[in-house]
Amino acid sequence: MTDYIPELSELRMVARAPERPVDFGADRDYIFSCLSDVESRFGLAAFPGLAPERIPARRLIKQLITWWRTLEPADEGQRDAHARLPGVIRLIDTYSALLAELKR
Repeated sequence: MTDYIPELSELRMVARAPERPVDFGADRDYIFSCLSDVESRFGLAAFPGLAPERIPARRLIKQLITWWRTLEPADEGQRDAHARLPGVIRLIDTYSALLAELKR
């Protein structure tokens, strides 16, 4: 893993995400399979003992952004898992923006 300074857009995505678990509906399986894939391919455990559906959205998106920016894939499996991160991050951010809009 490399060190990095978060970009403003990343900080905004994290701040926009709810501090509670979110029902991702039809995208739930995709989001959590990406989390699981990165954990297994890189030998990580981001939220040990916590069921994926209990992870607060803010903590989840922050972890995924950190992995996207700091992990260095060493093989094809890791590259595939890493390549899915930007899409999942944008998906969670879209849910966050929708929830913020509905709250208004």
